[in-house]
Amino acid sequence: MSETVKVKALVEKLSLEVVTGDEASLDRVIVTGDISRPGLELTGYFNYYSHDRLQLFGNKEITFAERMIPEERLMVLRRMCSEDTPAFIISRGLTPPKEMIQAASEHGIAVLRSPIGTSRLLGEISSFLNGSLAPRTSVHGVLVDVYGLGVLIQGDSGIGKSETALELVKRGHRLIADDRVDVYQQDELTLVGEPPSILQHLIEIRGIGIIDVMDLFGASAVRGYMPVQLVVYLENWSKDKKYDRLGSDNTEVEIAEVKVPQIKIPVKTGRNVAIIIEVAAMNFRAKTMGYDATKTFENRLTALIDENSGQQ
Repeated sequence: MSETVKVKALVEKLSLEVVTGDEASLDRVIVTGDISRPGLELTGYFNYYSHDRLQLFGNKEITFAERMIPEERLMVLRRMCSEDTPAFIISRGLTPPKEMIQAASEHGIAVLRSPIGTSRLLGEISSFLNGSLAPRTSVHGVLVDVYGLGVLIQGDSGIGKSETALELVKRGHRLIADDRVDVYQQDELTLVGEPPSILQHLIEIRGIGIIDVMDLFGASAVRGYMPVQLVVYLENWSKDKKYDRLGSDNTEVEIAEVKVPQIKIPVKTGRNVAIIIEVAAMNFRAKTMGYDATKTFENRLTALIDENSGQQ
């Protein structure tokens, strides 16, 4: 993990209620996406206490704490408060013990609350923190949402990536990032791309300059982030090179330790690259749903060969 997230960012993202806490406590940083449910700690076992994690209290933890005598409850909660404890979070809209508020206030730690269930809250917090804290890698290209599929358009400089993206936006698709895409590994199989803050909603078209896509085409023409599910590499067409005509070449490219399917499209005068990318996205989605036109053609070809062989 290379970055940190402030508690206030988590509060804003998940619309958490601040039961107690000031600006200083909300400025505390979260350094890990791991979350602790301090069941053992409430019994007094602190040998492996993860004090730098968010401390999440659900129905079980609150019910157990309520059965403790007030003095013991205050002592345990004080031990849970350290210099790097980000915050206490209460799920299901439960009422935190007054000793928790006292201990947290003494150590400048915020107590937050959410009305949603513990498991769902745990998942939402983990998803947000893992995405926010994951190391970023910058790749050259344009990321576009095409029919709900994250398509990363790459290729040599000047080949027309931004112009193709602009044509896709005009056709109703959405721009995520132009020229530079910040990517991070959400999990072992998922790569997510987003724009650098300085380039958000902007696209550069040679001869025109920088344009604001959201300003020209509306808010529906942009997105803040998108999983990268397909890489389309644009290359100059060469008559001496053989290109895949059946779609049987299954190539992949590794970005930030995640392998992403890649297709290469030769570019020459007269080819409508935007439409080709649209079809490529639809065809890729069809393959993921179990329909492969290449296999259908191969099966028909095999059947035709067998039929002709039988007639002979």
